[in-house]
Amino acid sequence: MLEQPSVYGDSLKFIPLVAVELASDAKEEAIAWLLNRIRDKQRNGGAELQVEPLSPGASGSEKDRDEDNPNMYLVGASWQRLLSGAEDVGLFKEFIDGSMRGFTCSNKHNFKAFNGDGDGFLSMAECQYIVKHELDTLRAKDETHVPGYTQAKLYPGKSIVRRLQSKGILVQVFPLHENEELKRLSFSWFQKIKLSYQPLDDIRHYYGEGLALYFGFLEYFTLALVPMALIGVPYYLFDWEDYDKYVVFAVFNLVWCTVILEVWKRHSASLAYSWGTLSRKKAFEEPRPGFHGVLGFNPVTGREEPLYPNSKRLLRIYLVSVPFTVLCLYLSLYVMMVYFAMEGWAMAAHEVEPTFWTGILLFIPSIIYAVVIEVLNLIYRYAAEFLTGWENHRLESSYQNHLVLKVLVFNFFNCFASLFYIAFVMQDMALLRQSLATLLITSQVLNQIMEAFLPYWLQRRRNKKMIRRVQKRRTLGERELPLAEQVRLEADMSTYLGTFDDYLELFLLFGYVSLFSCVYPLAAVLVVLNNVTEVYSDAFKLCCVFKRPFSDPAANIGVWQLAFEAMSVIAVVTNCALIGMSPQFKAYFPESDTQLILWMAAIEHGLLALKFILTFVIPDVPKHIQTKLSRLEFESLEALKKKKMLEATELSRATQ
Repeated sequence: MLEQPSVYGDSLKFIPLVAVELASDAKEEAIAWLLNRIRDKQRNGGAELQVEPLSPGASGSEKDRDEDNPNMYLVGASWQRLLSGAEDVGLFKEFIDGSMRGFTCSNKHNFKAFNGDGDGFLSMAECQYIVKHELDTLRAKDETHVPGYTQAKLYPGKSIVRRLQSKGILVQVFPLHENEELKRLSFSWFQKIKLSYQPLDDIRHYYGEGLALYFGFLEYFTLALVPMALIGVPYYLFDWEDYDKYVVFAVFNLVWCTVILEVWKRHSASLAYSWGTLSRKKAFEEPRPGFHGVLGFNPVTGREEPLYPNSKRLLRIYLVSVPFTVLCLYLSLYVMMVYFAMEGWAMAAHEVEPTFWTGILLFIPSIIYAVVIEVLNLIYRYAAEFLTGWENHRLESSYQNHLVLKVLVFNFFNCFASLFYIAFVMQDMALLRQSLATLLITSQVLNQIMEAFLPYWLQRRRNKKMIRRVQKRRTLGERELPLAEQVRLEADMSTYLGTFDDYLELFLLFGYVSLFSCVYPLAAVLVVLNNVTEVYSDAFKLCCVFKRPFSDPAANIGVWQLAFEAMSVIAVVTNCALIGMSPQFKAYFPESDTQLILWMAAIEHGLLALKFILTFVIPDVPKHIQTKLSRLEFESLEALKKKKMLEATELSRATQ
């Protein structure tokens, strides 16, 4: 049975799964219309869900009651509705033969863990995802506008929730925490320091596959760095003053960055299969809430909806977004040249009078530059989000892809341009090592401040507010915080914005390690330490600082897989160039630089060819999983044939 948290009261008739908050000044007719559509039968165009108002806390002060938004509602569903919703969203569950199959109500008793009426068959995260799906699929019928809001236009087939969100009538929709399960997850995840794997299955059970895959990749990336870190420490200690003996480490980088990504794809496929998302069909994407255009007929959906010409979008991209990105790259280049001017001034001061303080001064330009890089990345991120929204992409996936591309291009140039300049223009390996170490350490310190100390401070503020409310309850002899106040505390928590920034940070760290760690072997050690603290800080934020996010049934890490593979290609070229610049390799071509360049180009092309061959030769999905998927596909086709034959037999009998 789905466990009901103690703060949810003792009623078994209604289990709240999702909270819906409308604007405090929302008009009564709009609220009544929305609640009626949520409760109405599916055959009438409703969601057929349960809705209850969130009553204000009776024991709160007058000030607390004034601040509370009266327009908050709790949404739940009957078990039968959740089971039919599981079939609607294409949920995969474990079958009696151990395979993962799409759930159907007609075949429900053949699934493992389905006992009695199905209590305990669905996790609360899956139930919340189903409720969100049903809310998102609420469609306008013959309404021309939201009741009470003539400016909030509607047309048949328009998503009601998306329109209410875009007009500010609906403030937020968020899933509720399960206090007891959250406590257990927190204890096994981050409250005790231990050398063990993360509880990925528990994370997936509570937060969904998308977040579980992120933490799985973070864990895998950290473990993959351990061999490089173990090799890097003695390599760094014994070759501290000799910056040219990096050929062996560069060769190791070439192999490492290719192999780990191929192995990850297989590991990711195994995780996705065990969680039932590998063969799950992708849901049809609805237009984004901010998408706008002229009302027209969509030939795919057969409904009227806003249409926006692709030619206009392309004009916005190529005439505005691309020039703006190029301008930002030029600004980043200008900042880099200022950094080199500061670096030259510091070196000149140290050469004139080499003292302890001038030695410290040598690191100041790199530290300032690292801080400026983080600031520019943050500013550009906001500009990229604005531009991508202005481009008016219809689908969320298209919006995310364009945003990721913009941010990756700028972050890559901003973070690595100076290192490429030092390595291949200045050819100063000592300065490259110093700059890489300073950039890496400074960026990690800043990230830890933003991701660990700042969330901890926010949690302390929230705890003070919760303690005040708990103390008020205890004065009345109540041990537990009532549901209403618990939900309001969760509503005040920060909203988790997804794994975009987390993957971006890992992408940059992967770049630092794979591109230039051969001249600074301790880079892998620093990244391992950063990733270990990242696990604890991210887990703390999810469990204690942010609202619970909705489950995301992901099968892989998406576009980030392509980003990491692109970085690995650049790493092959970079490490080959560094090998070609080494005195050991140059010694083979003492008289001809042309032959050196030709040989390095040939080796680099050969390694890239080998990399792409490995990509095709090594299957992304393990053989035993491919066999299971093929078997399921065969059984599905056979079942479809039998169904058609049965229908044909019944039809022939009816006509006789």
